[in-house]
Amino acid sequence: MSTEIGRRSVSAAKIARKTESAAPSAPGRDLDLGRLKALMGYALRRAQLTVFENFAKDFAALGLRPAQFSALVVIQRNPGRKQSEIAAALGIQRTNFVSMMDELEHRGLTFRGKSSADRRAHAISLTEKGERVLKKAMVAIEIHEQRWVDLLGPKDHACLLKTLRMFLDVDANDVG
Repeated sequence: MSTEIGRRSVSAAKIARKTESAAPSAPGRDLDLGRLKALMGYALRRAQLTVFENFAKDFAALGLRPAQFSALVVIQRNPGRKQSEIAAALGIQRTNFVSMMDELEHRGLTFRGKSSADRRAHAISLTEKGERVLKKAMVAIEIHEQRWVDLLGPKDHACLLKTLRMFLDVDANDVG
């Protein structure tokens, strides 16, 4: 077990170094970050920003943000489900999800109808246009993700994903 944790630490450090060296030169880059460099939360947030910036470039032509892409994927895989279920599955606050659905519906990518199970709820599906946009987005996400596989190597990429998935089952109140 300690060997696995050690490998994860080495992998996390490798990612942080590559991410930091890949970032463009900016004012303050030579500042001593002290303890921040050894904090998991700081490294995760910086890595997330790098991945999201790259995503924004890759998806600019499609006009999709990460949360929108995630929503389209889940809606396609679960057509007709309530928007509250999809929001909860993605960890998006209900009010933010409603705004996002308003935008996706306005763009003609999704359709909200009455749920057959609960007439008070909206059931969401992709439109034909939404299906076409998602098909293009799936090609873009493969290219986007392959960059990270190439950067980390297949084993470290798989290890990182496995490690990050552990956080999906952790309640912040249970840590400590």
